[in-house]
Amino acid sequence: MADMMWAGRFSKQVDAGVNAFNSSIAFDGRMYRHDIQGSIAHATMLGDCGIITKEDSLTLIEGLKGILADIDSGALELDPNAEDIHMFVEAELTKRLGDVGKRLHTSRSRNDQVAVDLRLYLRDEIADIQAMVRELAETLIRLAKEHTETIMPGYTHLQRAQPITLAHHLMAYVWMLMRDIERLQDAAARMNYCPLGSGALAGTTYRTNRQQTSDLLGFTAPMPNSLDGVSDRDYCIELCCALSLLMTHLSRFSEEIILWCSWEFKFIELDDAFATGSSIMPQKKNPDVTELIRGKTGRVNGDLVTLLTMMKGLPLAYNKDMQEDKEAIFDAVDNVKLCVKTFTPMLATMRVLKENMRNAAARGFINATDCADYLVKKGMPFRDAYKITGTLVAQCIEKGVTLETLPLDDYKAMTDLFAEDVYEAISLDTCVRERKSEGGPSPEEVTKQIALAEKRLAELG
Repeated sequence: MADMMWAGRFSKQVDAGVNAFNSSIAFDGRMYRHDIQGSIAHATMLGDCGIITKEDSLTLIEGLKGILADIDSGALELDPNAEDIHMFVEAELTKRLGDVGKRLHTSRSRNDQVAVDLRLYLRDEIADIQAMVRELAETLIRLAKEHTETIMPGYTHLQRAQPITLAHHLMAYVWMLMRDIERLQDAAARMNYCPLGSGALAGTTYRTNRQQTSDLLGFTAPMPNSLDGVSDRDYCIELCCALSLLMTHLSRFSEEIILWCSWEFKFIELDDAFATGSSIMPQKKNPDVTELIRGKTGRVNGDLVTLLTMMKGLPLAYNKDMQEDKEAIFDAVDNVKLCVKTFTPMLATMRVLKENMRNAAARGFINATDCADYLVKKGMPFRDAYKITGTLVAQCIEKGVTLETLPLDDYKAMTDLFAEDVYEAISLDTCVRERKSEGGPSPEEVTKQIALAEKRLAELG
């Protein structure tokens, strides 16, 4: 019982099972660096404000730095029996410094301590994830530059719809990732306010300097309300929401990769380093990476639901329920980093089967809209042109031919507006090249998109 920092109020030992149930060091131990960082700022402020002596402040700072160095080097291992990382560090400091170590927690609660630790930790994680997503976007841009004229079918309802290029398709994901980066930046900006000094919920009677600790830790400003300071977990939920959207984008792309590398599509082939085999079928080459990403998307979405459900009924201020925030947000962060880290080199090393893409685009009548537009440009109302083209498609299906191979006489039987130039108008190259509307798939427009995306990435920093 003597080892418990809060032991004074209690006359009985806590049940061993309850103690283990209550402990969080198994997962919050990863925040040791940020806990010590926050404590160094707090000790500095205590000394500068005269709440403790300058000598004690400097001794605490050196002691904390020593603990950090020892944990980093492996000389000091986290005690799995400790209640949490905060108690572990303080207990170790007290063991090393005696009564001076006991002064560290003056004018501070674990409530504002854990709140600042988690913000510091997630701020660093967001920076790492942003860098990884940027690398993925840059990889897609490089691939897009190589495939501005690689024609493939675009789909709606998973049915061949209109001809596009692989570059156009890839750039759609670049813009999704750009929004993901922006959402992460927004979450980081709203997160960057310092709860330290809020105390348990009502601040403190000591004349502290919250602006100083906020500045030392690189925050924008102290949180203006102490109740909100200790009870807010919006930043965890907002971050997890951004991560869920990022995973949704990866999952959608993964589904397409899975389809594309199947024998039914065969648009790409994954590098052997990013595929697995079967235990019984020697011919198999399975896209396990993308399948796992699809599965892990559900897991990250589940973390978001956990956070929302955990917080929905909590009165102010701190409640022990909030200890559950860390496992959920840590799991989301870990899985997102793992997925992006694996997804990027998988895309960079895949082989694009251009001919298969083009052959698929040549089937499925995906130039039917262009055939209708051909008639519209010669003066026919679009709905009439639409109906005639639909009739022609039905005739092609019946005869087993395509619009490109349908005899001109069959075209003219529908309307004299058709002439020999219809074949040029409905060729795949023309269909793609002439889609020059802003954001369209023509090589010219996709090249503009790429330049715009590179500029935007540079602006995002």
